[in-house]
Amino acid sequence: MAPLTSIFASLCALAATVSAVNPVVVQEQEFIDSSTNERFVIIGVDYQPGGQGAYGTGSGDPLSNATACLRDAALMQELGVNTIRSYNVDPTLNHDECVSIFNSVGIYMVIDVNSPLSGQSIDRSDPSGSYTTSYLEHIFSVVEAFKSYPNTLGFFAGNEIINDVGTGQANPPYIRAVQRDLKNYISAHADRTIPVGYAAADVAEVLEDTWAYLQCNNSNNGDPDSRSDFFGLNDYSWCGSDSSFTISGYNTLVSTFSNTTIPVFFSEYGCNKPEPRVFDEVLALYGSQMTVMSGGLVYQWTQDSSDYGIVQVYSNATVQLLADYDTLMTQYSKINVTLLESSNGTATSLTPPSCNSDLISSDGFSTDFNIPDPPSGAEALISSGVSSAPTGSIVSVTRTSVQVAVYATNGGQLENLEITPVSGANSPGQNSAGVSTGAASTHTSSAGSSSGSSSASSTSGGSTSTASSGGSSTASSTGSAASASSSSGAFKIDAGVAGSAMAAAAVGAVAFAL
Repeated sequence: MAPLTSIFASLCALAATVSAVNPVVVQEQEFIDSSTNERFVIIGVDYQPGGQGAYGTGSGDPLSNATACLRDAALMQELGVNTIRSYNVDPTLNHDECVSIFNSVGIYMVIDVNSPLSGQSIDRSDPSGSYTTSYLEHIFSVVEAFKSYPNTLGFFAGNEIINDVGTGQANPPYIRAVQRDLKNYISAHADRTIPVGYAAADVAEVLEDTWAYLQCNNSNNGDPDSRSDFFGLNDYSWCGSDSSFTISGYNTLVSTFSNTTIPVFFSEYGCNKPEPRVFDEVLALYGSQMTVMSGGLVYQWTQDSSDYGIVQVYSNATVQLLADYDTLMTQYSKINVTLLESSNGTATSLTPPSCNSDLISSDGFSTDFNIPDPPSGAEALISSGVSSAPTGSIVSVTRTSVQVAVYATNGGQLENLEITPVSGANSPGQNSAGVSTGAASTHTSSAGSSSGSSSASSTSGGSTSTASSGGSSTASSTGSAASASSSSGAFKIDAGVAGSAMAAAAVGAVAFAL
């Protein structure tokens, strides 16, 4: 008979392989848990440690470093996150460990299929020239890499390809073409339907037309499969404590999307001027006035010079929580999750309008609903599939304790930081990761500075890229972690190492220099 310790270890490993989340499906205005039939609302964060500039260097894929994923998953679980968005992923790498970690704690993923490398995105200045079979092979490879994970919520076919009236002329038909091709590939090679959508720029002149163009039913033109399954909006209109539901224009968004026939959510939000961020928009976004919206993703997880990060990552993989992390946790704790899971009463019996020019209000926006045919060779690729493409699968999560040091906003090191496997989606206040105690020390400490801190790509507010991959120039962090007083915390702080963050940052700087 096998020793009890061996039997116990085997049982733990077996339990770890069980899917923690149920695939999500689209039902008119809502995302729905395919098993429980409860409404799913995104409470998320944009996740691209290293930034767009790191992609292609061998260290820029956010979902292939299990040590970092375990660290971040534990912090996200405590925060209450149920979804991440990753802008640039390398389909040739193995993502099983990272994805399985996030799956085990109830966190879904929305994956952008494009990349900043040449030929791996639709160029908004040359959509026809960049819509090639080799481009499709890349995005289909991303589908292959992530199609088998139950926590793959969906794929973004593009990001801010339309960012002004001028780009609203030639680009819309190509966005629908890419969505059609992705959906046809998924239908041919995945064992379930995975939603495909688009992330739009918050440009008032083209926003409503972009949504109207992408969500309409194009069956009259023999093209039923190119419409978006969901619509993301990169929105930074609620800025500071002086803003409100009306000052921000959230009321206008609710009016615009009131009869949407697909889920609409913020694919980025979190204005950081003025600082510090107060995240007052959280209660509005997840409140009764905005049930038409399906939540949102805070921009962004990792600090860079644009100051949108909620954590500071150093080159030795240690992390300092920033004040925004604590503030966001406080706001998340006020969310009525029961309200979110309840079905939206207005989201039933909704039929998408037929695509026609009457849907478009701007003179400069495309009214051409004749979607481009796939490039030569694409149909054969869709039929046969990408050859030798790696396909991921959920694996056992055998390590739950975080292996690197993490420091609170007051400089104290977090003890007993680990992930807690759950069944179903994570939610604010659901899990304490085994480290929840009382208030943290109130003294102020700095984590110092490191030129090696991670950067993350900014996809709005200063975008310079012509691609749909994440859409922006890359910024490097100045390295200065924010100093903040922590008046309350979810983690136990070891007072004896409250000054260790400074040393950790220094080690990070040395490691980076070497």
